[in-house]
Amino acid sequence: MTTRLPNILVFFTDQQRWDTLGCYGQPLKITPNLDLMADEGVRFENAFTPQPVCGPARACIQTGKYATEVGCFRNDIALPKSEKTIAHWLSEAGYEVGYIGKWHLASTGKKFNYRTSAVPLERRGGYKDFWLASDVLEFTSHGYDGHTFDANMQRVEFKGYRVDCLTNFALDYLRTRKQDRPFFLFLSYIEPHHQNDHNQFEGPRGSKEKFKSFTPPGDLLGTQGDWREQFPDYLGCINSLDANLSRIRGELEMLGMAENTLIIYASDHGSHFRTRNSEYKRSCHDGCIRIPLIINGPGFRSGKVIRELVSLIDLPPTILDAANLSTPTSMRGRSLSRLVQGGAEDWRDDIFLQISESQVGRALRTHKWKYAIYAPDGDGCKQAASRFYHEQFLYDLENDPHERTNLVAAPDLRQVRAELAERLKCRMMEAGEAEPVIQPTPV
Repeated sequence: MTTRLPNILVFFTDQQRWDTLGCYGQPLKITPNLDLMADEGVRFENAFTPQPVCGPARACIQTGKYATEVGCFRNDIALPKSEKTIAHWLSEAGYEVGYIGKWHLASTGKKFNYRTSAVPLERRGGYKDFWLASDVLEFTSHGYDGHTFDANMQRVEFKGYRVDCLTNFALDYLRTRKQDRPFFLFLSYIEPHHQNDHNQFEGPRGSKEKFKSFTPPGDLLGTQGDWREQFPDYLGCINSLDANLSRIRGELEMLGMAENTLIIYASDHGSHFRTRNSEYKRSCHDGCIRIPLIINGPGFRSGKVIRELVSLIDLPPTILDAANLSTPTSMRGRSLSRLVQGGAEDWRDDIFLQISESQVGRALRTHKWKYAIYAPDGDGCKQAASRFYHEQFLYDLENDPHERTNLVAAPDLRQVRAELAERLKCRMMEAGEAEPVIQPTPV
């Protein structure tokens, strides 16, 4: 007897911290629907991005490779047409593949510029069956109102709150598609990312008042940055995403597809609200690398909480596994279903990070330690990697979870740093980088 392949829907947000969800400890009632989905499915307590900036993180999740391997080590580098994505793999397996929202992988400087124009078919990463997207959605829309482009490269206007409008597009797709084969839909929102040209987060109207009594996350408390004025709208964005997730799940139920649809909720990176550098991300700190990850559907309905360290790099193998496809040797991650089934005793105990634009940086995150290095003479917008690095940060996460005390020069931790440096070197070489020289901090 053959098993029916599941539909797969990725509900992808932008710049969302893990601790904005009730199931991760958020005290305000921001995400009741996500909390319910976590109760019914599987929540990953310790999920991270491999690259804390939009384009590179998206290259990782589409290909299963690290950003430097693909070439998209910073924003504004197009995904090479030669790269095989999850859309290509699933299409070959008989899936209808569709994409809605923010793409951010079609443009390279002046060479390929689709930031405010329609993305041609060959620059869509294999999403050939349905397309309603903008390469840089924040350039073609605002929190309210804007436009995107369809598969025929025609402009499609929308009016209303952007999260609601993208969801409307997704609902229309689900209602009108032929149900003769399983679908893979990548639904890519921009919220809760700040609106660049307005230099602010744009929640639904009334968010500032509705969420003004928020509790500051521990890593922000007592710092500078702009979280005091921005956090209520940030939470408003997430509350809207939560409500629209409920709309999607409700529609799947109405259409009789809920039982056979795998929903993956994740984000590309978090936000530290200009407390670690001059903007919101591009640092090794948990505020911008730790993300929410909840999966619900076939194989992920146990109500479990997984505490192992997982990465966005694991989602491509997980998606292919759900479609009964083996993980290609080119992919760096592993299927998360192994953790859920209890058969992954050899699971990794660290997360590898590549950091660009603000610096040429690398980091390793374990349950206990955060260890980061940077290239002093490196240009993070021009160089993908370096051969020479200096130690930058060492945090004891068990005793300092908010990363307030940098121990990189602590004399009694010299051996710890040396061991972490060797582990980090191994991860860098596994990702195709040359063996680096890491200059230890003088003590």
